[in-house]
Amino acid sequence: MNLLTRFQQFIRLQNLFQQKDKLLLAVSGGVDSIVLCELCKQAGYNFTIAHCNFQLRGQESERDEAFVTTMGDKYGVEVIIKKFDTEKYAAEKKISIQEAARNLRYGWFAELVKSLEFRVQSPVHNSELRTRNLVLTAHHADDNIETVLMNFCRGTGLKGLEGIPAIQRDIRRPLLNFWKEELIQFAIENKLRFVEDSSNLSSKYTRNLFRNEIIPLVSKVYPQVKQNLLDNIDRFKEIKKLYTTSVNEIKKKLLKPKGQEIHIPVKQLIGYKNRALIYEIISEFGFSEKHIDEVIKLADSESGKFIQSPNSEARIIKFRHWFIVSPQKSSKLTTIVVEQGTRTLQFDAGNLTIEAATLHDDHQLPTNKCVAALDADKITFPLILRKWKEGDYFYPLGMKKKKKVARFFIDQKLSKTDREKVWLIEMNKKILWVVGFRIDERFKVSEKTKKVLKITFNSGQTG
Repeated sequence: MNLLTRFQQFIRLQNLFQQKDKLLLAVSGGVDSIVLCELCKQAGYNFTIAHCNFQLRGQESERDEAFVTTMGDKYGVEVIIKKFDTEKYAAEKKISIQEAARNLRYGWFAELVKSLEFRVQSPVHNSELRTRNLVLTAHHADDNIETVLMNFCRGTGLKGLEGIPAIQRDIRRPLLNFWKEELIQFAIENKLRFVEDSSNLSSKYTRNLFRNEIIPLVSKVYPQVKQNLLDNIDRFKEIKKLYTTSVNEIKKKLLKPKGQEIHIPVKQLIGYKNRALIYEIISEFGFSEKHIDEVIKLADSESGKFIQSPNSEARIIKFRHWFIVSPQKSSKLTTIVVEQGTRTLQFDAGNLTIEAATLHDDHQLPTNKCVAALDADKITFPLILRKWKEGDYFYPLGMKKKKKVARFFIDQKLSKTDREKVWLIEMNKKILWVVGFRIDERFKVSEKTKKVLKITFNSGQTG
């Protein structure tokens, strides 16, 4: 079976794209992308060529751009060129040149796919059909195994061992099933001209080190290493499917949505004794593998302790026997951390104002139920602001015995609807204040009090 037939078969089996789709070919001028152009032309696909000039190799970069431009005349297609100041971008973003080039390349491709309106004639109805705009890159089997080896050495986990995906959003990679040697042979047979990137010979770049030195060295011991690695990629993909299915089943049992929050039973999660499971749960909220140990440590912490995602506003809060995953800033949360130094706090029922004061002899304690005056020396932060729930109890001001909050509501003659609106402030499993109703006797201001913590509740309602 020749390369063209295998190329078409791979596209069909992987359902990469259809004959009517408009393809944007990422062409560097090297043998891989030139072969991709020729195969698409021979297969009768409708395409445009896109070339990135990263301006990193002086005259050689200009030579590549000029060469790719000639491909437009050869195939009778449009060629779109984009120049990038890659070194400036890398310096501004404080990233490597390789990462900068990748970000610029794929960012531009995404813009092109969105901005270009491609259409193709329908041979049946003689009318225009709207088509998909897709980007094709010339990644091949050698690229794939190099990526997997690099990911393995980096420690990226199972996901990194799946290799380069054939389909990734609007990107398609139809050469993943072919070795570099096959592409070179096809180019020779079809008398295709291409340019060589001199930087490919240098092993100072990580990928080139694997390509030029490590893999050839391993091949001396294991001659079939390249094919074995390619076969392992397929195995890892199948393993990932089983792994994902298992993780999703466990997550359904553990993760309990509560409005915008996710509540997770601490004992059950830690009981699995599985770091991978913790990672799969927390990674969705912007946490990384380095936070796994912090989550395990958080399990033994007291209520109110939390860890903050460095990549988002999400927090994981320890609250009694639960981990609560929530956005940091939202008025719709049902469990909110009140940190030391907080002055104002907005939540679903209104807002709180928190201030410290020194108690004087002539100090008059507030009589307004929406103002709580508490002995500051008895309070340690963080506090928890949350909705009340069945089983909660406190020591209402003036009483020496504890009372369930539900019973307190009955005494206050609150309707079921009114009860649903009530919030509490809690410190390490002790209720300080049933907001808007009564503080706890244990935290009241007494003759021994030196500093007062004053919390004012404003529901925002008038009339």
